[in-house]
Amino acid sequence: MVVVLIVLIVVLIAVIVMQYYVYRTRSVNLTQIHRRLHEIIESGTSEKLLLFTGDRALTPILTEINHLLDHNQKTAADFLKIEQSMRKMVSNISHDLRTPLTVLLGYLETINLDPAMSAGERERLLSKVQNKAHEVIGLIRQFFDLARLEAGDKPIPLSRLHINDICSRNMLSFYDTLTVKGFDVSIEIPAEPLLAWGNEEALDRILNNLIANAIQHGGEGETVGLIVQGDEESVYVQVWDRGKGINERDQDRVFERMYTLEDSRNKSNPGSGLGLTITKRLVEGQGGTIAIQSRPYEKTVFTVKLKRIAFTA
Repeated sequence: MVVVLIVLIVVLIAVIVMQYYVYRTRSVNLTQIHRRLHEIIESGTSEKLLLFTGDRALTPILTEINHLLDHNQKTAADFLKIEQSMRKMVSNISHDLRTPLTVLLGYLETINLDPAMSAGERERLLSKVQNKAHEVIGLIRQFFDLARLEAGDKPIPLSRLHINDICSRNMLSFYDTLTVKGFDVSIEIPAEPLLAWGNEEALDRILNNLIANAIQHGGEGETVGLIVQGDEESVYVQVWDRGKGINERDQDRVFERMYTLEDSRNKSNPGSGLGLTITKRLVEGQGGTIAIQSRPYEKTVFTVKLKRIAFTA
């Protein structure tokens, strides 16, 4: 009986010693984790927690802490990118508005300083003042629309749209401009009706932006085209040109705010740099996608994809 008690006491002492060792080891590991985590947070680096341990209970905790660090670092990077983008946008908005306002004030000053100006000349300058004022209003409207779209304050109700008719009408609205500029026009719209979920006002603006963009930036190719296609699930609308195009490294950037101001295909063409950004937001607001493919002086294509609805006669 005494031997059994001695054995039990020895076993209990061994267990206590082992538990104490495990406790001490875990305490040291937790202290080390706390110290390293504090250093990483304070320094703002992209380091991860590295700890060699056989403690299976700590391993999943370390994994989740590293996932959290990844998430926080990505959030911080995204915030910094957005902050830089907003600063650049505010700066560019100021520049974009200041230019036409300066010209407008110049015209008004010329009119005020020359009381003997002929009626014809005065009328010509007032016409230019009016055009510049409309330009400023248009820019402000674009900034406001983009802000509403990104904030989700601009609802885009969806309904059944006849894509063939909408595309034909929008292309026809540019007929005079294309004729005057000497463009060749290619239109491929099937006889089969293609229906899709969308918003007619939004789609009109999307097509207007894309066609105007093709005319403005693809002028060197003197060709603008529109293609409407569909498969079982989607309807595709493509607007293309044969102009200078966009190099591959910049194709992901064409939908960014203010891209046109500094990186456009033709820097001599003025613009707010928001047209394609608004276009993308409008497409996404209809549950669709927009993509670009470009080969300089061969073909630059913007493709809008919307959810198709089966046609029933």
